[in-house]
Amino acid sequence: MTFYGKPRFLLAGDSALVVEFSNEISEQVNRGVHALACALEKNPLPGLGEAVPTYRSLLIHYDPLRLSCEEVRAFVSDVLQKGEEVLEHESRVVEIPVVYGGEFGPDIEFVAEYNSLSVEEVVRIHSAATYLVYMLGFSPGFAYLGGMSEAIATPRLETPRTLVPAGSVGIAGQQTGIYPIATPGGWRLIGRTPLKLFDPKSDPPTLLKAGDTVRFTPISEGEYWARLEEVAQDGP
Repeated sequence: MTFYGKPRFLLAGDSALVVEFSNEISEQVNRGVHALACALEKNPLPGLGEAVPTYRSLLIHYDPLRLSCEEVRAFVSDVLQKGEEVLEHESRVVEIPVVYGGEFGPDIEFVAEYNSLSVEEVVRIHSAATYLVYMLGFSPGFAYLGGMSEAIATPRLETPRTLVPAGSVGIAGQQTGIYPIATPGGWRLIGRTPLKLFDPKSDPPTLLKAGDTVRFTPISEGEYWARLEEVAQDGP
């Protein structure tokens, strides 16, 4: 992994430091963020806490009673200077089965009409892409995905729903995402997955993590109910 220029170090209170790689969002920048996060996890410094990836920066928590901000900055700078020796981005490929349309995706016809496509074309385009998990946020386990085709980009609902079922797959603007838990939401729903994306009793509690690659696989309604039953039987 090659880093261009020098990342900026920004204070975030008295116990955290932000390493900012760029003022632009891109897959290349984001993979650099995840590479640094992986390197810090593999080569921990006593006193360092959680490293939280975002679109273009990494928030690093530390214990101010054990480390100074200057010590953390020096350690991170050393890791960055070692380059490819330690900065190797690890990524999983996670297949997400989705039943599209019907009661599971009540907005898919609107998405199709808005983009002058058939429902079948929306499904094909959405499931053909490979998506990068840039970061987690909004709600537990919610993955911000990059890589959706502009051909199916659709504005969010004017009035959000008061409750969106867990596992719902939606589109908002040029983004697609999966609701890990039942919450209010304004994204256009096109399908639903039987997989459990967040379970506080599991370790780790989230199915997806920042840096993962996601692919959506169309399934039938019958397959959805069968997989949902399997997930329920497996438990946490």
